[in-house]
Amino acid sequence: MRSSGLSPLPRAMLVLLLLGAATLCTGLKCVCLMCESTNYTCQTEGACWTSVMLTNGKEEVIKSCISLLELKAQVYCHSSNNVTRTECCHSDFCNNKTLHIPVAVSTSPSSFSHVELWVLVTIPICVLAIAIMLTVYTCQRRYCAYKRSRRQCIEEPLTDCNLDTDGKCLKDLIYDMSTSGSGSGLPLLVQRTIARTVIIQEVVGKGRFGEVWRGKWCGEDVAVKIFSSRDERSWFREAEIYQTVMLRHENILGFIAADNKDNGTWTQLWLVSEYHEQGSLYDYMNRNTVTIGGMMKLALSVVSGLAHLHMEIVGTRGKPAIAHRDLKSKNILVKRNETCAIADLGLAVKHDSITNTIDIPQNPRVGTKRYMAPELLDDSINMQHFESFKCADIYSLGLVYWEIARRCSVGGVVDEYQLPYYDMVPSDPSLEDMRKVVCDQKLRPNIPNQWQSFEALRVMGRIMRECWYANGKARLTALRIKKTLSQLCVEEDFKL
Repeated sequence: MRSSGLSPLPRAMLVLLLLGAATLCTGLKCVCLMCESTNYTCQTEGACWTSVMLTNGKEEVIKSCISLLELKAQVYCHSSNNVTRTECCHSDFCNNKTLHIPVAVSTSPSSFSHVELWVLVTIPICVLAIAIMLTVYTCQRRYCAYKRSRRQCIEEPLTDCNLDTDGKCLKDLIYDMSTSGSGSGLPLLVQRTIARTVIIQEVVGKGRFGEVWRGKWCGEDVAVKIFSSRDERSWFREAEIYQTVMLRHENILGFIAADNKDNGTWTQLWLVSEYHEQGSLYDYMNRNTVTIGGMMKLALSVVSGLAHLHMEIVGTRGKPAIAHRDLKSKNILVKRNETCAIADLGLAVKHDSITNTIDIPQNPRVGTKRYMAPELLDDSINMQHFESFKCADIYSLGLVYWEIARRCSVGGVVDEYQLPYYDMVPSDPSLEDMRKVVCDQKLRPNIPNQWQSFEALRVMGRIMRECWYANGKARLTALRIKKTLSQLCVEEDFKL
């Protein structure tokens, strides 16, 4: 019997051909991250494709199908060594894996962000700059230490001037140069050298003229009075007065230098002087009470400085008589040894006895209204007579004495600090306020009766009254007051 159909072998081959055709029709299945509508799968005759790309410093993964034409183009399966990595495969879902760019590639300079590049460049530059600054600072300190070791003086004065100091420090040098030679202070070149090497530290006071700073020069504290540009006349006048021949005195603020400095925006007017950490007499009296001995020490030192100002020294190197014209507790400084130094000479006037002329500054400022003498308040002062200015200073001195005496502790009793006429005029009195009280009503600060029980306070009270006479000619002189207080100190055996 003849059998019909195919043999087993051809039949198997036919099955394989049919399966291959079915596969060819359905295509290769791959993962497709962009094919959300087909459940993230796709079909292709080409290959499954996966790629990772570096975008803005981050890895971006792509998975998809590529067609047969794209596969033959040999582009999509090619990796870049610096920013991409790509693979193609030929089995279902073979691209269901995540590729990563090698670490060595991701840290290449071309893959850095702008911020990272800025940090990498800036940090080394900053470190180098700091190292250079520290090196310069260390070298400078060693050089300064070496220079100081070559001198007998602790600090090195006048670093840029060829002066023979004979082993003396700044304070001794200034006083020597004021008592020998011209006697009017340091040469201008030396003043400029000092002023331009002062390092200011902090503000210690403010006024109508500007500010007062504590500064450092060669390790020593100095006071720097910085005038506003509109007050140039006051700066020039004060510097001129301080450099008057034979002016230096232990109870007058020690002048060091004057200079104008350009800070890049405007010109600063500097006046450098000795620094007294206790501040003004006004500040001192607000903070402290004094014993009878302390009161006498303060009072005697103030009048000693004023007597030196008022006194004329006759001779080729003599000193003209000078009137302060703005004497008050805020313009008197307290030194470390509890004595005083008169400051702020911007309104001072000088008398030339040879020509009998008065050098009055061209300055619109007037004195402090609260401390003005009656003849200044009612404009009856004789501006052509120099003694009139000295008498006005004496009136102001009496008010300063009243401020000091109120803070004298006797038997544990002491009055609180107050300004003169505090109970008669406003806190910022006008000329009319003061004229009404002082000239019209002829009132003066109250002198307590208990002062009569103590000799020193009784004498101080009597001196005050004799300073406050309405008639300036009847007032005491500074020299007379100095002699009276000196004699009282000897009699009472006060240790000054």
